[in-house]
Amino acid sequence: MKVEIWSDIMCPFCYIGKRNYEAALKQFADSNDVVIEWRSFQLDPSIPFQMDQEENVFQYLAERKGMSYAQSVQMHASVTETAKRAGLDYRFDKAIVANSFQAHRMIQMAKEKGLGDEAEERFFRAYFTEGKNIGNKDTLVQLGTDIGLTEAEVQEALTNETYARKVEEDIADAHHMGVNGVPFFVFNRRYAVSGAQPPQAFVQALQRSFEEWRKDQ
Repeated sequence: MKVEIWSDIMCPFCYIGKRNYEAALKQFADSNDVVIEWRSFQLDPSIPFQMDQEENVFQYLAERKGMSYAQSVQMHASVTETAKRAGLDYRFDKAIVANSFQAHRMIQMAKEKGLGDEAEERFFRAYFTEGKNIGNKDTLVQLGTDIGLTEAEVQEALTNETYARKVEEDIADAHHMGVNGVPFFVFNRRYAVSGAQPPQAFVQALQRSFEEWRKDQ
């Protein structure tokens, strides 16, 4: 059974949702019969590909949401606590705002190699914990080779428009379904779970969708 997950590298709740979904899978007896397909989404495609100077996430959110810098810091502190409960170490003080489109191109390439989940995990950790600039080409090459892609494959992902189209198709597919935010989990194309829900919500979705999927086989 396929579970599709629309996600953005810069989305803090997407990483939390990934962990909660993984926790649910550990409780699900038929997890070996479930496959994941990561789908691309961009929460803010307006971020420039080339930033004049590095911008921290506190300032970025304050400007985007029309709040004070202090309010932004407080909001991120709350998210950090939520992430910690999921076993994640968020370091927003180190995070660098960047356009995620190029990273999504690489994830599309990684999916072809059976490395989609590894790519998502590596990019999330790079952005939220390590403070790496996911818009920087050298950084992208490093992250690609970390998960098993060759430098030539990374270059192919970043230059071949096939991978750009795959990203755009995923985003268009999400919008067609009315998805405006991520993470968004679709189970067997019948049931959906929106947001970083607790593991039990994913367990219930897995059980319900899997029962129907098995009947159809």
